[in-house]
Amino acid sequence: MSNQDLSIAAKLINGGVAGLVGVTCVFPIDLAKTRLQNQHGKDMYKGMIDCLMKTARAEGFLGMYRGEFIRHPRGDLTWHGAAVNLTLVTPEKAIKLAANDFFRQLLMKDGMQRNLKMEMLAGCGAGMCQVVVTCPMEMLKIQLQDAGRLAAPHQSSTSAPSSSRSYTTGSASTHKRPSATLIAWELLRTQGLAGLYKGLGATLLRDIPFSIIYFPMFANLNKLGVHELTGKASFAHSFMSGCIAGSLAAVAVTPLDVLKTRIQTLKKGLGEDVYSGIMDCARKLWIQEGPSAFMKGAGCRALVIAPLFGIAQGVYFIGIGEHILKYFE
Repeated sequence: MSNQDLSIAAKLINGGVAGLVGVTCVFPIDLAKTRLQNQHGKDMYKGMIDCLMKTARAEGFLGMYRGEFIRHPRGDLTWHGAAVNLTLVTPEKAIKLAANDFFRQLLMKDGMQRNLKMEMLAGCGAGMCQVVVTCPMEMLKIQLQDAGRLAAPHQSSTSAPSSSRSYTTGSASTHKRPSATLIAWELLRTQGLAGLYKGLGATLLRDIPFSIIYFPMFANLNKLGVHELTGKASFAHSFMSGCIAGSLAAVAVTPLDVLKTRIQTLKKGLGEDVYSGIMDCARKLWIQEGPSAFMKGAGCRALVIAPLFGIAQGVYFIGIGEHILKYFE
C-alpha cells in the first residue's frame, strides 16, 4: 500500500469513526431540532427541553433516538432506524472531512499555506461532495424523527381541545412507527432514486455555505494551538476549535436548514403546508409564521453541531485510522 493510499484510507476511517461517536452523543438534540423546525406555531413544543421531556414521557428514552432504534409492540428492538446513522453517517463524515483535506492539499500546497479564498473553495468542494450521502440520509432521518410529533397528539385527540389538534393527520394507521428500510423502499418504488434525493437543492444550499464557513474557521483556530515539536494541536484544542467553528457556522445557516427540513418532511399534519420548492417554502414561511420562523431550532442546531464537530475533529486528529492501518501493512 502506497503512502498516498494509506493517507486517503486513514482519512476515511478517521472521518467515519468521528461521525459515529459524534452522532451517538448528540442525536436526541438533533431530534428536538427537527421537531421544533417542523411545528407550525408553538402549540406542541415550547423549546428544546420541553420537546425532549415530552418525547421521553410519550415514547420512552429510546424515543429520543428515533431514527436509531425502532421498538415493536412485542417489545423487541430492530436496527432499521439505526441503519440511517450507523450506515450513512460513516461515509458522510468520512467524505466531508477527507474531501476538505484533499481539496486543501490540491489548492494550497499540501494545506500548509494560509489562503482564505482557497480554504473557502476547499470547504465548498467538501460540501458539494458530501450531499451524495447527506441528502438521502437526512430524508430518512427526518421522517423517523418527526413521526412522534405527528403521532403524539393523535393518541390524546379524544380529550384534547380543538386548538391542540393541528398535528393530527387522520387514521391511526398513519401513525405506525416507520422504519428506514420501509421508507426507502417506498420512495424508490413510487418515485425512483429522485425520491431519496428530494430537497437536494436545499441540502446543497445549506451544506456548501456551512462548509465554506466552518472549515476555514476551524483550520485557523486549530493552528493557534499547534505544538512546534509535534506539529499537531492537542485533542482539547481541536475539540474546542471544532465546537466554536461548528456552532457559529450552524447558526449562520439555520434558515436554510429550516427550509430543507420542511421540504424533506413527507407526512404533514392537519393544516400544514406542502411546498413546491425552496422559494415557495421561504415565501409561505415568511408570510404565515414571520421572520423568526427561519431561526427555529437554532439553539438546538448549535448544540448538535458544536459537540458533533468538536468530537469529529478531535477523533480525526488523534489519527485512529493510521493506527488501524498499521496492522495491515
